[in-house]
Amino acid sequence: MNAESPVRIVDYNPRHATAWAQLNEAWLAEGGFAIEAKDRRSIDDPEGVFLVPGGRIFIAERDGAAVGCCALIRLEDGFEVSKMTVTPAARGRGLARRLLDACEAAARQAQAKRLYLETNSGLAPAIALYESVGFIHLPARPTPYARADVFMEKRL
Repeated sequence: MNAESPVRIVDYNPRHATAWAQLNEAWLAEGGFAIEAKDRRSIDDPEGVFLVPGGRIFIAERDGAAVGCCALIRLEDGFEVSKMTVTPAARGRGLARRLLDACEAAARQAQAKRLYLETNSGLAPAIALYESVGFIHLPARPTPYARADVFMEKRL
């Protein structure tokens, strides 16, 4: 990867389907997490899970290759941030923050009241990022994910 090439944050397009699946399967494997039923649906049908109900998917691209992604799931009063990852080779360059910024900008444009997310306590860099942009911790709640043990939101 050429370090001089700019990274663009673009909206998901069907041509991203393979990269979307690879990015998500890779971060789950890297974290030692099982691919759960809800993961499988969102990996296999990103358009149906995220886009059709009013969400968004952002892809970070460098030289036409996807090096990161993040999605928004429409909620009644906002959006859930979901499936955010950056490839190991592209980490440390602020791409996760740029993806999160794109999510927040889209949520604000849609006049959402909040961003919500669920993550795992073992993903310390992600939690630090969320805290640094104003997410606060919430009490535990029911979740379809076995790995989710951290719940956060940011009021917009």
